[in-house]
Amino acid sequence: MPSAIEAAFHLQAREILVRRRWWIAVLLFSAGLINYFDRTIVSVALPAIAADLHLGPARMGVLLSAFFWSYASMQVPVGWLSDRYNLRWLYPACFALWSLTCGLTGFAASLGVMLALRVLLGIGESIYLPGSMKMVSVLFPAKDRGLASGLVNCGTRAGLAFGAPLIASIVVAFGWKNAFFLLGFTSLLWLIPWLATFPRGANTAEFGESGAVKGTWGRVDRSLLGVCVANIGYGYYFYLMVTWLPAYLVQTRHLPLRTAGAYAVIPYLTFALGEPIGGWVADRLVAAGWDEIFTRKAVSTAAFLTGILLIPAGMVAGTKSAVLLLGGASLVGLSTGNLYALVQRISLGGSVGFSVGLFNLAGNISGVAAPLVTGLIIAKTGSYFPAFVVAVIVLLAVLPPYWLMVKTPDAGSGRAGHDK
Repeated sequence: MPSAIEAAFHLQAREILVRRRWWIAVLLFSAGLINYFDRTIVSVALPAIAADLHLGPARMGVLLSAFFWSYASMQVPVGWLSDRYNLRWLYPACFALWSLTCGLTGFAASLGVMLALRVLLGIGESIYLPGSMKMVSVLFPAKDRGLASGLVNCGTRAGLAFGAPLIASIVVAFGWKNAFFLLGFTSLLWLIPWLATFPRGANTAEFGESGAVKGTWGRVDRSLLGVCVANIGYGYYFYLMVTWLPAYLVQTRHLPLRTAGAYAVIPYLTFALGEPIGGWVADRLVAAGWDEIFTRKAVSTAAFLTGILLIPAGMVAGTKSAVLLLGGASLVGLSTGNLYALVQRISLGGSVGFSVGLFNLAGNISGVAAPLVTGLIIAKTGSYFPAFVVAVIVLLAVLPPYWLMVKTPDAGSGRAGHDK
């Protein structure tokens, strides 16, 4: 049994951490930014890598997919670990693994080595969403989780927006191998402010949510499965944009790599800004008395419908018009913070990491499929347009089951998401 002094020390550390919750959110935002720098360098540098390693569209699709093999499969185990172990140490350990792996990819001289390193990168980065959303769930009340979740995860989209032109410039100036060295190894500096901000003695595994039992396996019920189904559609659409957009601008729109990186800022930045904005809008409606589950589902649905703009983006002749339509199609990002907040709302107390891991596993099944299917479609048809149509169909097909399956939890069910 801990002594009274030890108990007081840990309570004080927890209170300090809660007071610093927005600083922690900013650090998680920056981790997401770095996450996507390290993850999407392959997508941005793909034309250069493909030329150097002699890769055709099908093998390019395999390379783009490899990250998701391990990233997806590790979501539930890492989510469970996030519920049971202190994120003060678990999160930075995984962060260090993914940063070092990214840096070491610069030494790869064959497709096989690159595939192995991309799999290892996926293991390290698997902490990002379960660990981040677990932190949000223990530090923020339910009424603020849409904004907090959107802010944290929009770091990944900001990484896409600002990473595309930055990485493209580095690749053009120094080569793709040096780009991996620079981005991977310098990322390790993030560990310093994390350990300085996270108070010693604060153990996230001891927090629980609203007095619920901590570290339990979550119950996989109808509502959780419904949100997972929604994320399958979202994930397919999003990962097509993440993995193939730079190559599309180079190969179909015939843009130089640096210009393609600059144009990619528009859709990626739209995704980034949409995440906290969509979450904030729903938070305000909930604060005004709207039902939380209905509100977040409605905002998510409106966002999904904007994905239809991807079809005319692939049809118009003008490149600038296409990029603007791609920006409109990226308003799908308005759904993201609300999807994450829904998972927290319907999760059993103490099992948010597990539930978010299962949710992200569902989305990253699409992360595995979208690059591969897109590569095969391009190889078969010689065009990106059919792949765009498939992505929109998958995105919209999940809306009916999403509405039918996700319901408001019964009062007293032990869910973690009620207001505090």
